[in-house]
Amino acid sequence: MNPSHPSFRQLFLILMLCCWSTYGLAHDDTGHDNHIIKQETAPVIVNGKVLFNLRGIRSFTADKRADEVSSLITKIAADPANPSDKFEIMDEGDRVGIYYGDTRIMWVFDIDAEYEGIDNSRIAAEAYEIQICAAIESYRHDRSPGVIKKNVILALWRTVMLTIVLGMVIWLFRRIDKIIEKAFKRRIRKLEAKSMRIVQAEQVWRVVSGLFKLVKLLLILAVIYGFMTMVLNLFPWTRYYSTTLLQLILDPLVAMGNGIISYLPSLFFLLMLYFVTRYLLKMMYSFFDAVNRQNLRFATFDAEWAWPTYRIIRVIVVIFAIVIAYPYIPGSDSAAFKGISLFLGVLLSLGSSSFISNIIAGYTMTYRRAFRVGDRVRIGNTVGTVSDVRLMVTNLLSLKHENIVIPNSTILNSEVINYSTLAKEEGLILHTSVGIGYEVPWRQVEAMLLEAAFRTDGIRKKPEPYILQTALTDFAVTYELNAYCKDEKRMAMLYSDLHRNIQDVFNEHDVQIMTPNYVADTPEPKVVPPEQWYAEPAKKPQPDSAT
Repeated sequence: MNPSHPSFRQLFLILMLCCWSTYGLAHDDTGHDNHIIKQETAPVIVNGKVLFNLRGIRSFTADKRADEVSSLITKIAADPANPSDKFEIMDEGDRVGIYYGDTRIMWVFDIDAEYEGIDNSRIAAEAYEIQICAAIESYRHDRSPGVIKKNVILALWRTVMLTIVLGMVIWLFRRIDKIIEKAFKRRIRKLEAKSMRIVQAEQVWRVVSGLFKLVKLLLILAVIYGFMTMVLNLFPWTRYYSTTLLQLILDPLVAMGNGIISYLPSLFFLLMLYFVTRYLLKMMYSFFDAVNRQNLRFATFDAEWAWPTYRIIRVIVVIFAIVIAYPYIPGSDSAAFKGISLFLGVLLSLGSSSFISNIIAGYTMTYRRAFRVGDRVRIGNTVGTVSDVRLMVTNLLSLKHENIVIPNSTILNSEVINYSTLAKEEGLILHTSVGIGYEVPWRQVEAMLLEAAFRTDGIRKKPEPYILQTALTDFAVTYELNAYCKDEKRMAMLYSDLHRNIQDVFNEHDVQIMTPNYVADTPEPKVVPPEQWYAEPAKKPQPDSAT
């Protein structure tokens, strides 16, 4: 064959372009080649196919160059009256121009030839011309009515085949799933029986079923991907997307993979920070646990302060670790991350005022030694036993066996009476008052009150009860009986027994209790004689048979 023949020349240029392009992309032994490959490029796309790539220049970006060349070629190809072999190549100093009649299609620079691995920009221009002509012929062929009709029918046929294949895949997997489930569960139950139910058959089957569903999903996606590629490739308007469909799927995965790889140093730092923080918290836990168990004792640090102090220090350590870790968190320097952080901070500051006040009040009460779990206290008008002290609320078990929840901020702003603080050591003083007329000797009244106190079980003999005359009113003297008890949780019962004994003693001595006050004496004193103490329906206690 004559080398000067046009077909031979065109074939030679295309082969040389492909070889040089491969050479230029594969060889990066020098820094110059690396620099060329990494420069900005954009593809020239005509009829859904990439003809070649163009470099960006100082005054014209690669995208703009490629878009302009693509639009000019498409405009020529869209008019069937334009012949496809009317292109001319002209040398213009440091560049080579490709013209169609009087219209310049593009300039080919030395950087374009270097990108293709060619030393001569004119040879690169001739190779571009051949590809442009072939693209115009393909553009017109693919848009002919007969080809479009044929491709539409082929697309419909492939759609039908896709439906049939998907139906067969789903049916086949259902059959296989039933067979595997029947056989697999039988073996798993045997394994479960042998392993004393250490292995749960249902849990194992869930894992196997999940893997089976994942395989089915991947197979269905592969079938759909193959169908989409074949159908999109039939039409020139969607052909480019058929070649980039896989890339559209893989690019995010590759980007995520590259992001994970680039993030590995920060990830290792965060893991080390996590383990160091966790180890430090464990050491702190062991220390405060020893303080709580009183294995470690400090003169000015109570054991009940151990866990509240540990919680405070733990929060400080965690916050400090978060501050250190913040720059290493992915996206921490982005505007969106900062905006979300600011938004959450505003919400927290606006909506957590009562929350924070209750927390502060809870810790304040702990260090004030106001009470502890098991103490009998009065908070405001509520009397009960402390059953639980939490960070935000305190639970009281009332005398009526009611669970009362009181916010810690309310307790902080209220007076707290703790009946248990000194009851075990010094005793809790129970006190009650009676009004007795002036005609009764005060020494007799005090003796009767002391007798009533001594008769009450639960009243301590040492220290001895004592009497105070608290008021000299218009009609009576007010006497206050003060007696020590050991068990503050029996306060209500002791008061009741004490009041019963006071009434009995005063009735035995025919002394009238003047409370409430009255204006005039009645003909008979207001006393209950002993023979009426057990009037119906009261029942007189039977004497002990042993006595």
